[in-house]
Amino acid sequence: MTSGEAKGGDVFAGTLAELTWYEVDHAARSGAVLLWAFGVIEQHGPHLPTGTDVYVPSARLRAVQALLAERGVQALIMPPYYWGVNVVSGSFPASYSVRPELMREVMVDLLAGMARDGFRHVFCFSGHGDALHNRTIHDGVRAARDRTPADTSFVTEPALARRIGLDLDDPSLTLYGPDEPPPPGPADVHAGRWETSLMMHSHPELVREEVRARLEPSGLGASDLAIWRQGFDAARRVTPDGYFGDPAAAGAGEGHRLHALAAEQAADAIALRLRRPPRLRPPAQTAHPSRTEE
Repeated sequence: MTSGEAKGGDVFAGTLAELTWYEVDHAARSGAVLLWAFGVIEQHGPHLPTGTDVYVPSARLRAVQALLAERGVQALIMPPYYWGVNVVSGSFPASYSVRPELMREVMVDLLAGMARDGFRHVFCFSGHGDALHNRTIHDGVRAARDRTPADTSFVTEPALARRIGLDLDDPSLTLYGPDEPPPPGPADVHAGRWETSLMMHSHPELVREEVRARLEPSGLGASDLAIWRQGFDAARRVTPDGYFGDPAAAGAGEGHRLHALAAEQAADAIALRLRRPPRLRPPAQTAHPSRTEE
């Protein structure tokens, strides 16, 4: 299946949720891979919807799917996971979180089901920058690799992997994009220029444009970012309006460029991984991932 753009805010559009089980079974038997986005419902300032971290990676996966098709790789998109771990915005309304251990085990159970269906490659993407959220995705991926025969991996950029303390040679990672330090000057990390630009490109109807255009740059730097990343009340003191960056400087054209570049880099990284020799099946006692380990 080749999907088009989502209609409005429909996160099921173009995903496996729109297929019959016959179609899913045929895709698995044909060697299709799975793409899965992990976001949260979280405040994104006064101008972006709380589902931003779901909408942005969902749009990216549709682009990655199309690019993989051009490379001869069939991919299905799983409906996005959106009950994630939220530390930074934890003191704001409409910013919800689950326990990391709960998210990890839900991931493993669902990934086990995908493996039982015959899918041998699952690529997990994050739409949310929270360190604990991303470490939890990585933990879930590693646990699934131990308990199922599928080659599941966390598709991420080197900078994020380094920030959360991961080894770049970790076989559970599929890295894409350059390994570069952040640009100098004020930080732009949440609901600012880059994230707002992406939403203006993919879901302009959800951006509160009359609010966005009047917002002042936060003007915050590295020391403020360190405090902000402590989360909860510390983050709310640093960014009382919920954004960290310059949303008024955003533009749909920049969003299109960022979106296309990230999708191209991710598709290249996935295609490269698929050319590697297949991993060996784990021992027989791990073939039933739904059982509780003793």
